Amino acid sequence: MSVVSLLNVDVRNNPAPFAAPYEFEITFECLEPLQKDLEWKVTYVGSATSSEHDQVLDTLLVGPVPVGVNKFVFETEAPDLSKIPNTEVIGVTVVLLSCAYDDREFVRVGYYVNNEYADEALANDPPAKPVTDKVKRNILAEKPRVTRFAIKWDSEESAPAEYPPEQPDVDAAEDDEAAYGADEVEEEVVTLEEESKTEGGEDAEMGGVEEASATANAPTEDDKVEEGEDDDAGSEDLEAESSGEDDEEEVEVVEEEGEGEGDEDHEMEDGAPDEAKGEASEQKPMDQQQGQGGQQADVMVH
Repeated sequence: MSVVSLLNVDVRNNPAPFAAPYEFEITFECLEPLQKDLEWKVTYVGSATSSEHDQVLDTLLVGPVPVGVNKFVFETEAPDLSKIPNTEVIGVTVVLLSCAYDDREFVRVGYYVNNEYADEALANDPPAKPVTDKVKRNILAEKPRVTRFAIKWDSEESAPAEYPPEQPDVDAAEDDEAAYGADEVEEEVVTLEEESKTEGGEDAEMGGVEEASATANAPTEDDKVEEGEDDDAGSEDLEAESSGEDDEEEVEVVEEEGEGEGDEDHEMEDGAPDEAKGEASEQKPMDQQQGQGGQQADVMVH
């Protein structure tokens, strides 16, 4: 916790000409008696691109500081124009109000400052070398930027957490750099061994499954016999089908021949019927003889 707290800053003499002094009415509270003075400082930022042109306008030591709320007016001179680049005089810059105790800064307040020509003609066409008598300064007092820092005050108990206590026993302890990370290495080795074992077991299980499936799919002797019988039956059926197809082909051939003979009969000359009759008469005695032979055969059997 900070022993001194900044309560308020009132910017006086604002707006004002560029060469007018700066005036700040500061109100702060002190919670404990202080052994040293407070150092207040006002800094003018001469350039936005480099800190070389920053000017400390004034410093003020306040003390001894009584416990409670305190107020005072801090007045400083205007910045030295010769230390500011000509291109940086007109425009926006910053003025800083800070306070430190025992060379340790604990609060900083920043204000934007706008420097511009009051004359409209100069504002529209500014000269190369600024005319400070025509420049007006305006501090944006309504929008300060306050930054606080934790520091060590008079007592050790007030030291902030970023100051760790001294540890003399740590320097005397043995260096464990060699053992650092040894446990992690051992865990990695054990993990790799377990993974390798797991992969080997999975391979073996897969191999057993493949052998079992191959054995189950292998044909037995009964299956082979049945397959042989099925092949024979299939061959017989094929032979029967082929023989049936041959018979059909013969019948078709006979029918075609008969049709051809019928056509030839139509083309025969008139003498052809007589010959046909003769042949028919010859076939009839032959058929009668065959019929008698059949009857004789039947009689002989009885």
